[in-house]
Amino acid sequence: MKKVFVLVAMALLLASCGGKKVRLIDAAKFNKEVDGKQVSLYTMHNGDITMQVTNYGGRVVALWAPDKRGRFADVVLGYDNIDKYLDNPGERYLGAVVGRCANRIANGSFQLDSVTYQLPKNDGNNTLHGGELGTDRVVWDVVSTNDSAMVMHVVLPDGQDGFPGNLDITMTYTLTSDNAFRIDYLATTDKPTLCNLSNHSFFNLNGEGKTVLDHQLQIISPWALPINESMIPTGDFITVKGTPFDFNTMHAIGDRIDENNAQLTKGHGYDHNWIINSAVGGKIVKAATLFDPKSGRKMDVYSNQIGLQFYSGNFFDGKTKGKRGNHIYRGAVALETQNFPDAIHQENFSIKSVLNPGEEYKHTCIYKFSVENGK
Repeated sequence: MKKVFVLVAMALLLASCGGKKVRLIDAAKFNKEVDGKQVSLYTMHNGDITMQVTNYGGRVVALWAPDKRGRFADVVLGYDNIDKYLDNPGERYLGAVVGRCANRIANGSFQLDSVTYQLPKNDGNNTLHGGELGTDRVVWDVVSTNDSAMVMHVVLPDGQDGFPGNLDITMTYTLTSDNAFRIDYLATTDKPTLCNLSNHSFFNLNGEGKTVLDHQLQIISPWALPINESMIPTGDFITVKGTPFDFNTMHAIGDRIDENNAQLTKGHGYDHNWIINSAVGGKIVKAATLFDPKSGRKMDVYSNQIGLQFYSGNFFDGKTKGKRGNHIYRGAVALETQNFPDAIHQENFSIKSVLNPGEEYKHTCIYKFSVENGK
């Protein structure tokens, strides 16, 4: 009853904000039992932003932010009902938390304490974002929820997707009064395992169904990780200066994405990890800024992780219909804060994404929204 009251009150409030309308998704379309657990849609609001989240995969289903004229748009890709997420012909990871080990693991296997663990290969010869179930295809328990915060919890059992250990994860979504969407992850394990969680929201600050190539991007990093033909890091570090990977000065995503560059060819565009060196030691720092000149919407990304995966929507084909438009080629970006991909296999990577009993995995990611007129 409390949830219904909050939703009705919020809908009335938002509809009366001087024409600044937010079209909430009908929560009834997410009311379903999946794998014996209840799935629902939850709405949060604080400052000028409103977000709807489902506990199926911890997915951000919709996120509304105002433009420079005060008009709202939903700036993440997704679907308007749970069935499309369950039987999804398009991008699997829309809005979800991914893990237990985000990004790719080469050859679908790894060794810990001289034991080899075989994982499902769901990306060619690699394991991507945790395997067949991961964290995105499970129903999270909702511990608590209110107008501006939501706490979810899940235990990934020992052996799920081939990984060792019961991985106990608590994840908190918070909308702040200064228009930020904050994610806090806390995880523990009873056996040595891999843990590298991330959020896989796809952002288009001008709304679903439009190109993102005219968005401007800044990534505060002098280095990126080159990849091989299987999109696994080579273990090297490349200086971005003088290459299409230099986003230290903000410029349009489409400016250099189609240059004749071996790394762009291997990634089919941008699908690489940048090194956020200032985050070493767990300090929360600014990693990136995404800006849409048309709407004036800006999103700053903060994190305490040393890696940022920038993916430019290279595999959208325009055939899948979302909430308000088709998911077109390069129609959204993912900016995923995380540890380096395939770290368990890389001699040059000091942090291996290994979590041991008695340790805590702590990860904070912040997407902060604002508006500016631009040039």
